[in-house]
Amino acid sequence: MELSLLDDIRQQNPVVLNISNFVTVQDVANGINAIGASPIMSEEIAETEEMVGISQAVALNLGAFSEPQVAHILKMGQTANALHKPVIIDPVAVGAVQYRKQVAEELMAQFQVDVIRGNAGEIAALADMAWEAKGIDAGSGSGDLVAMAQAAAQKHHCVVILSGETDIITDGQHVAKVFNGTPLFQLHVGSGDMLSSLVGAFCAVTTDYFEAAQTACLVFAAIGELVANKLEAEQPGTFSVQLMDGLHLTSTDEIQKIARFEVVDA
Repeated sequence: MELSLLDDIRQQNPVVLNISNFVTVQDVANGINAIGASPIMSEEIAETEEMVGISQAVALNLGAFSEPQVAHILKMGQTANALHKPVIIDPVAVGAVQYRKQVAEELMAQFQVDVIRGNAGEIAALADMAWEAKGIDAGSGSGDLVAMAQAAAQKHHCVVILSGETDIITDGQHVAKVFNGTPLFQLHVGSGDMLSSLVGAFCAVTTDYFEAAQTACLVFAAIGELVANKLEAEQPGTFSVQLMDGLHLTSTDEIQKIARFEVVDA
């Protein structure tokens, strides 16, 4: 894990362009800002080329979209490809709602995604594997999660992050697992969306998107764990506030001390 990427973000302050959903937009913007990058949001298709041009990464969230927004997402993805900017997509609830899966698949057929970040239900859907998703939650199922993530990565020719109790990151061949984290992430609705956009910040400072993805997962999970360990009870509101503080203040040395991960060739 190249934890020095966190220092690079804080030194370079890359601009991460987002199409976010209205449920979590403030969490996403604050998270990007707290970690040391610069968030910018867009809801207007006419500004796409200029917005992508001034950004170092593009994060696309499918959490709450309308037909005009789908057209905007499409143009943003295609423009990012043309300008060689990394594209991260968060396919919210594609495992629970068929229309969302259809839209996600149609979009990804028209531009190249560099990183997909989703839970088990979402990644299973994109890999065409059986799983019982539950709304925005992972749901339940049985099977090899590593094989599921690899299948999605190979199908879409990108890096895949399967978030969960253990985060699984793969480029289709190599596999990283991050064991840090806290159950409090599940009580903070914006956690997954925030991670997806933070992946964008890491992709903005390196061309190795597999490394960027696994390091982003480790940093986010470890900081969440450090914050949770300081709480006296299960306090999701306090956790949310202190997570922002942690993203801003936690050093690479502090993360290194508690880092629990493995990287293997599967």
